Amino acid sequence: MSYVIFAACLLVMLIALAGTLLPVIPGLPLIFAGYLVYGLYDGWAHYGLWTMVIVGGWVAVSVALDQLATVIGAKKMGAGKAGMIGSFVFAIIGLIFFSLPGLIIGAFGGAALFEMIFNRQELSQALKAGGGALLGLLVGAFFRFLIGLVLTLSFVWLVLIH
Repeated sequence: MSYVIFAACLLVMLIALAGTLLPVIPGLPLIFAGYLVYGLYDGWAHYGLWTMVIVGGWVAVSVALDQLATVIGAKKMGAGKAGMIGSFVFAIIGLIFFSLPGLIIGAFGGAALFEMIFNRQELSQALKAGGGALLGLLVGAFFRFLIGLVLTLSFVWLVLIH
């Protein structure tokens, strides 16, 4: 086992773990890439196809559900289709142009704005929908981080301990 390759893959995974909270870094896909690179390097001596399928499955499900978390949060707090669409669209726009603050403000503001414009909601109800969108965004980030942490610790266990 090369400790240099292991350390490099682990470093990428730790940076990716930060990326589960910072949307400018594709966190979970990078963790998967770390598994892939190390597996290719050592000829799959520490883990094999089934581990990669499981890790890939967790990453795929997490990425898919994460995209829905903000929308689901908005819906749970009373947003209609317009609020959910506004939250999604403005979160993406905010992320592209203003990074993390833009994502947060976009998710909240997009839901609230679209609720007021298209569903003719009063300000209090629109803000409640925006709060739901923000809550969904935060819950999604928490679970991304949790899954990333479990996958990173599993990598260490598989390579060093198992």
